Amino acid sequence: MAMNKDLENALIIFTDGSSLGNPGPGGWGTLMIYPKLDEVIELGGTKIKTTNNEMELTAIVSALSYAMNSEAPAYIYTDSQYAINGINKWMYGWEKNGWQTQNKESIKNKEIWQLLYDLVTNRPKNSLHLQHVRGHVGVPGNERVDDIARELAEGINVPLYRGTLSDYPIRNVLQIPSSEEQSSGAKKSSSKKAYSYLSLINKELERHDTWPECEARVRGKNAKYKKALSVEHEKEILKEWGVEK
Repeated sequence: MAMNKDLENALIIFTDGSSLGNPGPGGWGTLMIYPKLDEVIELGGTKIKTTNNEMELTAIVSALSYAMNSEAPAYIYTDSQYAINGINKWMYGWEKNGWQTQNKESIKNKEIWQLLYDLVTNRPKNSLHLQHVRGHVGVPGNERVDDIARELAEGINVPLYRGTLSDYPIRNVLQIPSSEEQSSGAKKSSSKKAYSYLSLINKELERHDTWPECEARVRGKNAKYKKALSVEHEKEILKEWGVEK
């Protein structure tokens, strides 16, 4: 899959946020790519008590703040419809209403939305494009920021990359499938029969034959869980989690 030619001279940004509980400890991740400059910058951060939406917005604020002086068109890929709708539609009405809802209540994440409003409206006209990307369908950039956000939320020290695109370890990071391809990939992934379901809580691993069993164990807890499609896939997941079995 070749890179979209419109992106060759653009700033490409992937963002994601995560919280372990709502509220709970959270993390955010940002991946910024300048193809023309052969440059990649990863950013990330944490907050002790937060929400998923706050972390999603914080990732975007951090990216736009970092690139404040860049005149390149920016394409932000996020799996947060809340962020996309807020930036494209809602925040202009909120600003006119004094950052209140129609019921005269202060909007949620008010301070972050005010920052976003300033960052977006101070950019050159039509230089910011928000694209929805489905989570967990194998889009490399989205998978990377998901890992950064989740691991930071878990308290893991995540090494963040800053260097050349040509040396970036995720070789296919600029391969961004279309919405139709993402939907097709999601259907194929969900339709594959599971070899096992894995859950990890407090370093205690359990294997489950069915998703309801796995879901019952992890619901409401600080847990990792994943569907394994084969023996080899299960080994890959355990290696990723640092579990020796």
